[in-house]
Order: sequence, then structure tokens, then C-alpha cells
Amino acid sequence: MQTHTHLRNILELNLAMLLISTSGALGRYIDMPVPVTIGIRAILAGILLFIFCKWKRISFNVMHKDRLTITISGVLMGAHWITYFYALKLSNVAIGMLSIFTYPVITALLEPILLKTKFLKVHLFLALLVLVGIYFLVPDLDFSNSYTKAVALGVFSALCYSLRNLIMKTKVGVYNGSVLMWYQLVVISVLLLPFIFTIDDATDIKNQWLPMLTLALLTTAIGHTLFLVSFKRFSITTASIMSSVQPVYGIIIGMIFLKEIPVFSTIIGGVLILTSVVIESIRAYK
Repeated sequence: MQTHTHLRNILELNLAMLLISTSGALGRYIDMPVPVTIGIRAILAGILLFIFCKWKRISFNVMHKDRLTITISGVLMGAHWITYFYALKLSNVAIGMLSIFTYPVITALLEPILLKTKFLKVHLFLALLVLVGIYFLVPDLDFSNSYTKAVALGVFSALCYSLRNLIMKTKVGVYNGSVLMWYQLVVISVLLLPFIFTIDDATDIKNQWLPMLTLALLTTAIGHTLFLVSFKRFSITTASIMSSVQPVYGIIIGMIFLKEIPVFSTIIGGVLILTSVVIESIRAYK
């Protein structure tokens, strides 16, 4: 029974990664300013999650002492999405997605400090393996190169994402994952609402409604909620390193729908990252 439960947890986490990985291709495909894209994404996903929570009769009550923490996590999530989408615009799906996967490295180093968990040497090794994989993406550190800028933005995005995940780890045991995600979406929506009014022609938004709805429903409302729920079953570091399979899914989606074929060095980096996922999956099972 325990084996079946663990397998189901692994499959649910991988489903979350598959859904979240659609953000790479969608981020490249949607032709609107990044703050506008993220703002509309947050508003649509927020509406969908609100309806879901009402349907399930999930309480939106949050203790006063937790409001600031949840608000900060919303700001970090918004910063993560914006810098990630800029990274995608400056490069391609493979570079954009793989660059943010420095976040398992950051998480492995920050979790023992912030959450007072035991430091495991194997996490440091796996984090370094991911870092070597990232190195193959941009061997030339020239900041006049758009790919180098993309990776730098990806690393900053990873820092924001790691901090948000660590903050949320302390709250997922208290509140429903959908409610936590909804409050973060509200914060992002409020902050980015002014940017939506900068669009001169409303037809730009109308022409992008289907990919925007996909981004809001599958990628955000369902994918990120499933990922938040996984924090109850795995440590943040375990979930982070296992989720490194996400760019692999994303690259495959980019190859199918955008015809973006990664170069050999990108493939090597992806293989190294995927190797760390397999090792961590086996270690977590044992």
C-alpha cells in the first residue's frame, strides 16, 4: 500500500511538472509585453481557482500573522514569472527553462538555514550536477550576448522561486494549496493590473485568448497548485530536484509546437539535470 501511495505521489508531482512546463512554449508563443502577459495570467488563474475553492467549499480564512508571509510569497512568485518570461523572450524554450533550474542548487543551500532541516551531502552533489548542466547552456559569459542575459535573468528568477517555495513550505500544512496559490495570484494581479491598461489595442489580447487561458488554467491554476500540494509529501529540496524534469518536458513541447531544436551542448546540460532527477527519485523512494 505504501509503495502504491509513493508511486502515486511521484506521478502527481510529474503531472504538475508536465503542466508547468507548458509555460516555456506559451511564454515564447504569446506576443504581448511580459508584465501584461503575467498580469492577465494571474487574473484568469485567480478567477478559476476562486470558482474551484467555492465549489469545494474551501475556507479562504487566513490568520493575521500569516498574511505578510503569503503577500511576500506572492511578490516573489510574480518576480519569478516576469524574469523567467523575459529570459524566454531573450533566448529559446531550452535556454529559458534550463536556466531557472539553478533553483534546486539555491534551495539545497537555503533550506537547512531557513527551515532548520538536516543538511544532506547528497543534495549538494545533485545540486552541483544540475549546476554543471547549466554551465553547458552558456559556456561564453559575455553579457552583450542575449543568451547570457537570459541565463542571468533565469538565475534571478530561480532565487525568487526558491525563496517562495521555502516560505510556502511553512504554510502548506496549515492551509489548502489552492487557497495559498489564490492569494499569491491576487497579489500579482494587483501589482500588475496597471500594466494591462498600457495596451493600446484590445484586439492584441483578444487574439491571444486561447494560449492565455491555457497558461492560466493548465500551467498556473492546476500545475502550480499540484506542485504546492507536493510539499506536504516531499522536502522542498527533494521536490525541487525531482522537478528538474520540467525543462525536459518543456523542450519536447517546444520541439513539437515551435520547431525549436536544442543544440548539442543544451542536450548535454539537459541529460545531466535529468540524471539528478532520477538519482533523487530513487533516493527519495528508499
